[in-house]
Amino acid sequence: MDLKFPADLKYAPTHEWVRMDGDIATVGISDYAQHKLGDIVYVELPEIGAVLEKGNTACEIESVKAVSELFMPLTGEIVETNGNIADNPAFVNSSPYGEGWIMKIKVSNPDEIKNLLSVEKYQELIEKEED
Repeated sequence: MDLKFPADLKYAPTHEWVRMDGDIATVGISDYAQHKLGDIVYVELPEIGAVLEKGNTACEIESVKAVSELFMPLTGEIVETNGNIADNPAFVNSSPYGEGWIMKIKVSNPDEIKNLLSVEKYQELIEKEED
């Protein structure tokens, strides 16, 4: 498996990635997660304006193998979703860190970012899961 993990991102143990820009977090699923899911056929995008706690289910991702939940990596309000993946969910497979982003959150509690994993810690987590 030749997976990519950009070092400028933070990762949740549930396989979401976070890219911070001020108080806005762009969120998607990691290359590892999309690889495990297989071909993604549908993404149920979260509702814009919804305020969700860290750890709550934000939306569902349906692949040929299973339906999986995407969890909120940080507490906040959904301010934008990626309409392109509603029409073309395969972007989550082909470009998980680019065109395949899922949502943007206005972060309520910036301290929660400290609880996310660095790229090194995330890779260690994956190695343990693969054993």
